[in-house]
Amino acid sequence: MEALDLLQAAERAGAAPAVSTALLQEGILGRIGSLETRIARTPGEIEAAQAVRYRVFVDEMQARLPADAMRAKRDFDRWDEICDHLLVLDTKLDGDVEDQIVATYRLLRHEVAMEHGGFYSDAEYQTDKLVARHPDVRFMELGRSCVLPDYRSKRTVELLWQGNWAYALKHNIGVMFGCASFHGTNPAEHAMALSFLYHNARATGEWAVNAQPELAVDMNLMSAEDVSGRRALTGLPPLIKGYLRLGAMVGDGAVIDHAFNTTDVLVVLPISSISDRYLNYYGADAGRFAS
Repeated sequence: MEALDLLQAAERAGAAPAVSTALLQEGILGRIGSLETRIARTPGEIEAAQAVRYRVFVDEMQARLPADAMRAKRDFDRWDEICDHLLVLDTKLDGDVEDQIVATYRLLRHEVAMEHGGFYSDAEYQTDKLVARHPDVRFMELGRSCVLPDYRSKRTVELLWQGNWAYALKHNIGVMFGCASFHGTNPAEHAMALSFLYHNARATGEWAVNAQPELAVDMNLMSAEDVSGRRALTGLPPLIKGYLRLGAMVGDGAVIDHAFNTTDVLVVLPISSISDRYLNYYGADAGRFAS
């Protein structure tokens, strides 16, 4: 259902309009103070988002990108051409829109992925098998999430989720998934957190998904009895912790990404599993920050 249709349906049901028509007509998915979130509209905005990714992944996290990306000081690959790019802008910053991007997410819809040979995560995880088990469900892959250091706050994260949620509703998405990362390429440094995910959040049954066998690293590094939930949660990256709060699960097996200097896990979030607490917070119609 299109976003404007969501507004009209709420009005017909007698509910107070939760989504501002004016914002939707501007293509804005949410706003908090001077921050707003929307999809990139121009090649220049996408390039600026890639530059933000470079600042976080290379300058901060020591990723090693292909030579052409390093020369351009932009993180880019072939997937950028087919994805939508969610932006968070700080409109109070001087300059053009390209100078106001403070956070970004890359979104790949089901039908677009199928037209181009699959999802990005297929290289690390058997997500093609997961998708095949759910022929009536539309998937959306989330990736390349990053926030500039000065904007790593609750408001920015809320707007990223507001944008993802509004976008998922607009495109009738049933499952969001994607790789999330621990910094560094030594899983033993994250033994407590990885083991916690294995014992407490591993996807099973119809949502089970495994790392590609040649890449899989065992996450079961400590027994369930030896895992301290409190210590494990402290060691989880904020993004993974946020996914878990929403109701997400993780695939079986971690994967080392040497280029990005990370240890990856696959996160799977069926829309039906999102906790009522967060549905109520963001609004079933994504209206929490879009009025």
